[in-house]
Amino acid sequence: MGGFAWNILLALIWVAVSGNITGAGLLTGFILGYIILGLTLREVPVFSAYVRRVPKIFMFACYFAKELVRSNLRVAWDVVTPTHYMKPAVIAVPLDAKTEGEIALVANLISLTPGTLSLDVSTDRRALYLHVMYLDDLEETRAQIKQFEARVLELLR
Repeated sequence: MGGFAWNILLALIWVAVSGNITGAGLLTGFILGYIILGLTLREVPVFSAYVRRVPKIFMFACYFAKELVRSNLRVAWDVVTPTHYMKPAVIAVPLDAKTEGEIALVANLISLTPGTLSLDVSTDRRALYLHVMYLDDLEETRAQIKQFEARVLELLR
């Protein structure tokens, strides 16, 4: 079993022992299990890699939530105002992702944010074609997508 499976097992044990069968109880057990694994098994490579990865996942979740809120607000503002600020376009963004799983995760996370939609991947898997609602500056938009991709790849590698 990997670090995550052990952490879940410790969280379930905590819920069973404490009798607090709620989401908050499970979260408390997960955090306590993470601390226990980090302190007691830090010399075991599987657990040390897991302990290093969890904060990265949390930071990415915060970054993604911020981007999601920002995108939602921009689209909502365009909907409720009489002037439309949209400048839709289809662009190609070069990819650093190599495997099909990496490309799929990047494309799906991009599609989850309002205002962007992944359309296709080039046949050589070097470019991702996106439909963007707001193309103010092509290079800036590509840079934002590349930054997003880099954060996703940091989690996976």
